[in-house]
Amino acid sequence: MKMLMEDIKNKQFKNIYLLTGEEVYLRMQYRKKLKEALVEDGDTMNVAIFSGKGTDPKEIIDLAETMPFFAEHRVILIDDSGFTKNACPELADYVAQIPESTCIILNEAEVDKRGKLYKVIKSKGRVVEFERQDERTLMRWVLTVLKKEGRNITEDTMKAFLGRTGADMENISKELEKLICYTMGQDTITTEDVYAVCTEQTENRIFEMIQSITEKNRRKAMDLYADLLAMKEPPMRILFLITRQFQQLMLLKQMSAEGLDRSELAKKASIPPFALGKYQAQCRKFTLADLRQAVEDCVDTEEQVKTGRMGDQLGVELLIMKYTEKNSGH
Repeated sequence: MKMLMEDIKNKQFKNIYLLTGEEVYLRMQYRKKLKEALVEDGDTMNVAIFSGKGTDPKEIIDLAETMPFFAEHRVILIDDSGFTKNACPELADYVAQIPESTCIILNEAEVDKRGKLYKVIKSKGRVVEFERQDERTLMRWVLTVLKKEGRNITEDTMKAFLGRTGADMENISKELEKLICYTMGQDTITTEDVYAVCTEQTENRIFEMIQSITEKNRRKAMDLYADLLAMKEPPMRILFLITRQFQQLMLLKQMSAEGLDRSELAKKASIPPFALGKYQAQCRKFTLADLRQAVEDCVDTEEQVKTGRMGDQLGVELLIMKYTEKNSGH
């Protein structure tokens, strides 16, 4: 990201860029910054946008060969074409021949780092990977936005806010906008404001459900499941999230003796750093054998649903019932 910022600042551009990584918000922000640095605002003659798996590489190459119209650059934006995940030999072979006046910007969710196109872009152009930001970076970003709007926030309220939104910057941005509007006329945002207006992520409900399971609180676990169904969450997605959380807890349990620092633990278990403490506390309620069995039971439930031996809604209900059984060993 630092190298990309240098390119924009110095106006020394590569002929091809690949923007990728989990953090979609940052990808889109830098796609926009790059475009604005290359062509003047409102210049539609020299900007072309392609999107989706049906994008034709030959059409892109033909357009790339066209000189810009009364401008220094021609910009070709390509979103989620799949070129960097599946083979695209035409574009890979063309990269070295892109005219100086053309800049191709690929914005791709998935990449194959072993692929020819990825390797040639890394060699001749620039690959920029936007990863999920750590807690400190997210806090600084939120504080900057709030300061511009004349709002203050305490550290506890900030943690409550991020705990509710998750680490996805696009979601944080939307929830922040709601919070700023809701607190119009206030100097300080309170935790009550956060709970009043910010939408809780599905993952948070799943976390609470697993917490209820560890406490053998069947009623609360079933209520949370009913809430998720009322929110139109498909039972199979709920099952996927329950399975993923048990897998994350199992991974944390396995890594607990390795002496890794917090940031490494969070990254390897795919958990937002600010939520790690909560996951570790939950992890201590299970043995490693319990967690392995829970993951196996989740996989078994999925198989039974997919083979038609059990309904999806009932399958998840039975899983919750099993793990909230008072006299069970789990």
